[in-house]
Amino acid sequence: MAESKFTSSQLELSASNVLRKLQTPALGIGGIALAASFVGALVWPQPFYQAWLVAYFYWLAMALGSTALLMMQYISGGRWGAAIRRPLEAAASNVPLMALAFIPIAVGLKSLYPWADPDLVATSKVLQYKAVYLNPTFFVARTVVYFAVWTLISNRLVAWSRESDTKGWGAKHAGRISVLSHAGIIIWALTMSLAAIDWGMSLEIAWFSHIYGLMFAGAQILSALLLAVIVSARIADHRPITDILSPDRFHDLGKLMLAFTMVWTYFQLSQYIIMWGANLPEEVEWYIIRNEGGWEYLTLFLFLFHFVVPFALLLSRARKKNPMSIAGVATLLIVMRYVDIFWWITPTFSPHAFFVHPMHLTTVLGIGGIWMWRYIGTLASHPLLAVHEPVIETELEHA
Repeated sequence: MAESKFTSSQLELSASNVLRKLQTPALGIGGIALAASFVGALVWPQPFYQAWLVAYFYWLAMALGSTALLMMQYISGGRWGAAIRRPLEAAASNVPLMALAFIPIAVGLKSLYPWADPDLVATSKVLQYKAVYLNPTFFVARTVVYFAVWTLISNRLVAWSRESDTKGWGAKHAGRISVLSHAGIIIWALTMSLAAIDWGMSLEIAWFSHIYGLMFAGAQILSALLLAVIVSARIADHRPITDILSPDRFHDLGKLMLAFTMVWTYFQLSQYIIMWGANLPEEVEWYIIRNEGGWEYLTLFLFLFHFVVPFALLLSRARKKNPMSIAGVATLLIVMRYVDIFWWITPTFSPHAFFVHPMHLTTVLGIGGIWMWRYIGTLASHPLLAVHEPVIETELEHA
């Protein structure tokens, strides 16, 4: 392969001006919110653990979803993925951070999961039957395995990509990334499905869903894509990124946003129709809870602003080609991603009345502030374009 005409120094943009000015505020907000959360945990331990679980699912989705999107792009070879590779890599680099953030969940198992309470297990035949799999020791052991696998995959993807900045993108380099991506996407789908069942579905004593893991996996990819679009729109007016993040690339990203929004809706409606049609008490109760006591308004709000409004906005070709317009839609959806997770988790703990607590705000800002601080630092410390990526080199030479 011919020597690249574009060096790392040429592609090192004014990241400090574009991105780093957001890093300190993120750290400040995260630090204050985390402190407030931990102080609040002394007063409201139960709401703290519940809110932490919701916030944890939210920020984990962006890290793991970015890892999955990287592998999907390496498998498909799409130009859209080359344009947002570095934002995806920066998010994937936060997988180890999310392993650390799991500690409060491990500490608060008895406050979250009925199967972790020995007194409740002693009185429930259902929990006794599930005790072989759902017990604190095996639960924590599985979590360690999940994060070991995810960290290994994300670390290798990021490290090999950064290595190409100096060594080039040869056949051997492309081959090992391709092998890891083909195997890794299957491993991610399996382990993420199991983790979603462990951390989310096991909150319920008897309820279950066969597509629970798939719903969380699809939502993770959407969350990662939304973050990448927002960040890309923020830096799209700086050369040479302008030549890569062109209106056509944003159009591609907009079409992907529309597709994954529809996938989310398809999974939600499929599960609802199947369970409501079967009319089994242990399954239907899950939806009955979310359609009374004030939760029905949140259900309607979620349907309107996670599907109807974004779907209508993303039908416009012109809007998908405009960075600021598509970033606006992505911002709406990324907020609704938290609402969706809140809707999935919180009614389990408050089945008779709508419930929201200050801990929901402090935990999502606390984890998110630290997450964004590290994300921005990782993203800004490297070239914002993959230096020897063939797709990027071709488009830069053409420009």
